[in-house]
Amino acid sequence: MPSGRTHDRITLWTVPLVSGIAYFLTQNGKLALILTGGFLFSGLMFGPDLDIYSVQYKRWGWFRWIWIPYRSAIRHRSQLSHGLIIGTILRLLYISLIILILSGIIAAIAYLLGYVNLKSVIDSQKQFPIWNAKYTQALFALIIGLELGAMSHSISDWIGSAYKRNKTQKTRSRSDATRSQSSKKSYKKSKSKKK
Repeated sequence: MPSGRTHDRITLWTVPLVSGIAYFLTQNGKLALILTGGFLFSGLMFGPDLDIYSVQYKRWGWFRWIWIPYRSAIRHRSQLSHGLIIGTILRLLYISLIILILSGIIAAIAYLLGYVNLKSVIDSQKQFPIWNAKYTQALFALIIGLELGAMSHSISDWIGSAYKRNKTQKTRSRSDATRSQSSKKSYKKSKSKKK
Protein backbone atom coordinates (compact mmCIF):
# COMPACT_ATOMS: atom_id res chain seq x y z
CA MET A 1 0.00 0.00 0.00
CA PRO A 2 1.51 3.35 -1.04
CA SER A 3 2.27 5.99 1.59
CA GLY A 4 0.39 9.29 1.85
CA ARG A 5 3.25 11.04 0.08
CA THR A 6 3.07 8.57 -2.81
CA HIS A 7 -0.68 9.12 -3.11
CA ASP A 8 -0.06 12.89 -3.22
CA ARG A 9 2.52 12.45 -5.98
CA ILE A 10 0.16 10.27 -8.00
CA THR A 11 -2.55 12.92 -7.66
CA LEU A 12 -0.28 15.83 -8.59
CA TRP A 13 1.36 13.98 -11.51
CA THR A 14 -1.99 13.00 -13.01
CA VAL A 15 -3.64 16.44 -12.70
CA PRO A 16 -2.45 17.57 -16.18
CA LEU A 17 -3.69 14.32 -17.72
CA VAL A 18 -7.09 14.55 -16.01
CA SER A 19 -7.40 18.22 -16.94
CA GLY A 20 -6.49 17.58 -20.59
CA ILE A 21 -8.90 14.67 -20.95
CA ALA A 22 -11.67 16.64 -19.21
CA TYR A 23 -11.22 19.57 -21.58
CA PHE A 24 -11.03 17.28 -24.62
CA LEU A 25 -14.29 15.53 -23.63
CA THR A 26 -16.27 18.60 -22.55
CA GLN A 27 -14.79 21.31 -24.80
CA ASN A 28 -15.59 23.59 -21.87
CA GLY A 29 -12.85 25.22 -19.79
CA LYS A 30 -15.08 25.85 -16.77
CA LEU A 31 -16.29 22.25 -16.58
CA ALA A 32 -12.74 20.96 -17.06
CA LEU A 33 -11.55 23.25 -14.25
CA ILE A 34 -14.35 22.10 -11.91
CA LEU A 35 -13.62 18.44 -12.67
CA THR A 36 -9.87 18.95 -12.16
CA GLY A 37 -10.51 20.85 -8.91
CA GLY A 38 -12.70 17.99 -7.67
CA PHE A 39 -9.97 15.50 -8.61
CA LEU A 40 -7.31 17.51 -6.78
CA PHE A 41 -9.48 18.06 -3.69
CA SER A 42 -10.42 14.38 -3.55
CA GLY A 43 -6.85 13.21 -4.04
CA LEU A 44 -5.46 15.49 -1.33
CA MET A 45 -8.27 15.92 1.23
CA PHE A 46 -11.44 13.98 0.44
CA GLY A 47 -10.15 10.52 -0.42
CA PRO A 48 -10.63 7.04 0.99
CA ASP A 49 -8.03 7.39 3.78
CA LEU A 50 -10.30 9.64 5.84
CA ASP A 51 -11.21 6.40 7.63
CA ILE A 52 -7.83 6.46 9.48
CA TYR A 53 -5.48 9.01 11.04
CA SER A 54 -3.91 9.87 7.66
CA VAL A 55 -2.36 12.78 5.80
CA GLN A 56 -5.77 13.52 4.28
CA TYR A 57 -7.37 13.54 7.72
CA LYS A 58 -4.67 15.86 9.14
CA ARG A 59 -5.16 18.36 6.29
CA TRP A 60 -8.61 19.22 7.63
CA GLY A 61 -6.85 21.08 10.46
CA TRP A 62 -9.28 22.38 13.07
CA PHE A 63 -12.15 20.73 11.20
CA ARG A 64 -10.73 17.21 11.39
CA TRP A 65 -13.09 16.47 14.29
CA ILE A 66 -15.83 16.30 11.64
CA TRP A 67 -14.38 12.97 10.46
CA ILE A 68 -14.11 11.27 13.88
CA PRO A 69 -17.57 9.60 13.68
CA TYR A 70 -16.79 8.52 10.10
CA ARG A 71 -13.48 6.98 11.20
CA SER A 72 -15.23 5.14 14.04
CA ALA A 73 -17.97 3.75 11.81
CA ILE A 74 -15.97 2.72 8.73
CA ARG A 75 -13.37 -0.06 8.74
CA HIS A 76 -10.14 0.89 6.91
CA ARG A 77 -9.96 -0.23 3.27
CA SER A 78 -13.50 -1.57 3.35
CA GLN A 79 -15.81 -1.24 0.33
CA LEU A 80 -17.52 1.65 2.14
CA SER A 81 -14.36 3.75 2.13
CA HIS A 82 -12.19 2.42 -0.71
CA GLY A 83 -14.91 1.02 -2.96
CA LEU A 84 -15.37 2.61 -6.36
CA ILE A 85 -18.35 5.00 -6.49
CA ILE A 86 -19.81 3.86 -3.13
CA GLY A 87 -16.90 5.36 -1.14
CA THR A 88 -17.23 8.80 -2.73
CA ILE A 89 -21.03 8.80 -2.47
CA LEU A 90 -20.86 7.82 1.19
CA ARG A 91 -18.33 10.58 1.96
CA LEU A 92 -20.49 13.12 0.06
CA LEU A 93 -23.59 12.07 1.99
CA TYR A 94 -21.67 12.18 5.26
CA ILE A 95 -20.20 15.67 4.71
CA SER A 96 -23.59 16.93 3.43
CA LEU A 97 -25.24 15.68 6.61
CA ILE A 98 -22.59 17.36 8.77
CA ILE A 99 -23.00 20.66 6.85
CA LEU A 100 -26.79 20.43 7.16
CA ILE A 101 -26.62 19.83 10.91
CA LEU A 102 -24.10 22.64 11.49
CA SER A 103 -26.09 25.03 9.28
CA GLY A 104 -29.26 24.19 11.18
CA ILE A 105 -27.58 24.85 14.52
CA ILE A 106 -26.12 28.16 13.32
CA ALA A 107 -29.44 29.23 11.77
CA ALA A 108 -31.32 28.34 14.97
CA ILE A 109 -28.89 30.33 17.11
CA ALA A 110 -29.07 33.30 14.71
CA TYR A 111 -32.88 33.15 14.77
CA LEU A 112 -33.01 32.97 18.58
CA LEU A 113 -30.63 35.92 18.85
CA GLY A 114 -32.77 37.91 16.41
CA TYR A 115 -30.19 38.15 13.61
CA VAL A 116 -32.39 36.32 11.10
CA ASN A 117 -35.95 37.06 10.11
CA LEU A 118 -37.55 33.77 9.02
CA LYS A 119 -40.06 35.47 6.70
CA SER A 120 -37.31 37.25 4.77
CA VAL A 121 -35.37 33.98 4.34
CA ILE A 122 -38.46 32.27 2.91
CA ASP A 123 -39.13 35.22 0.58
CA SER A 124 -35.53 35.22 -0.67
CA GLN A 125 -35.79 31.52 -1.46
CA LYS A 126 -38.74 32.25 -3.74
CA GLN A 127 -36.68 34.82 -5.66
CA PHE A 128 -33.41 32.83 -5.72
CA PRO A 129 -34.05 29.09 -5.59
CA ILE A 130 -31.26 27.02 -4.08
CA TRP A 131 -31.16 24.69 -7.05
CA ASN A 132 -30.94 25.86 -10.64
CA ALA A 133 -30.81 23.52 -13.66
CA LYS A 134 -27.83 25.39 -15.12
CA TYR A 135 -25.66 24.05 -12.28
CA THR A 136 -26.36 20.40 -13.17
CA GLN A 137 -23.36 20.05 -15.49
CA ALA A 138 -21.04 21.71 -12.98
CA LEU A 139 -22.25 19.44 -10.17
CA PHE A 140 -21.86 16.39 -12.39
CA ALA A 141 -18.29 17.46 -13.32
CA LEU A 142 -17.44 18.01 -9.64
CA ILE A 143 -18.75 14.56 -8.64
CA ILE A 144 -16.82 12.89 -11.47
CA GLY A 145 -13.66 14.73 -10.38
CA LEU A 146 -14.16 13.65 -6.76
CA GLU A 147 -14.66 10.05 -7.85
CA LEU A 148 -11.60 10.07 -10.14
CA GLY A 149 -9.44 11.37 -7.28
CA ALA A 150 -10.71 8.61 -4.99
CA MET A 151 -10.28 6.01 -7.75
CA SER A 152 -6.64 6.95 -8.26
CA HIS A 153 -6.10 6.37 -4.54
CA SER A 154 -7.97 3.06 -4.36
CA ILE A 155 -6.44 1.66 -7.55
CA SER A 156 -2.91 2.54 -6.42
CA ASP A 157 -3.66 0.77 -3.10
CA TRP A 158 -4.86 -2.33 -4.93
CA ILE A 159 -1.83 -2.35 -7.26
CA GLY A 160 0.57 -1.85 -4.32
CA SER A 161 -1.06 -4.67 -2.34
CA ALA A 162 -1.03 -7.02 -5.34
CA TYR A 163 2.65 -6.23 -5.95
CA LYS A 164 3.56 -6.94 -2.32
CA ARG A 165 1.49 -10.13 -2.31
CA ASN A 166 3.16 -11.31 -5.53
CA LYS A 167 6.62 -10.43 -4.20
CA THR A 168 5.92 -12.33 -0.95
CA GLN A 169 4.72 -15.38 -2.87
CA LYS A 170 7.85 -15.36 -5.04
CA THR A 171 10.06 -15.06 -1.95
CA ARG A 172 8.21 -17.97 -0.31
CA SER A 173 8.50 -20.05 -3.47
CA ARG A 174 12.24 -19.42 -3.61
CA SER A 175 12.72 -20.24 0.06
CA ASP A 176 10.55 -23.38 -0.32
CA ALA A 177 12.62 -24.43 -3.35
CA THR A 178 15.86 -23.77 -1.45
CA ARG A 179 14.57 -25.75 1.52
CA SER A 180 13.49 -28.54 -0.76
CA GLN A 181 16.89 -28.68 -2.44
CA SER A 182 18.73 -28.63 0.88
CA SER A 183 16.51 -31.39 2.26
CA LYS A 184 17.17 -33.47 -0.87
CA LYS A 185 20.93 -32.94 -0.44
CA SER A 186 20.81 -33.88 3.24
CA TYR A 187 18.72 -36.95 2.38
CA LYS A 188 21.30 -38.00 -0.25
CA LYS A 189 24.14 -37.40 2.26
CA SER A 190 22.42 -39.49 4.92
CA LYS A 191 21.82 -42.27 2.39
CA SER A 192 25.46 -42.25 1.26
CA LYS A 193 26.63 -42.40 4.90
CA LYS A 194 24.48 -45.45 5.51
CA LYS A 195 26.14 -47.26 2.56
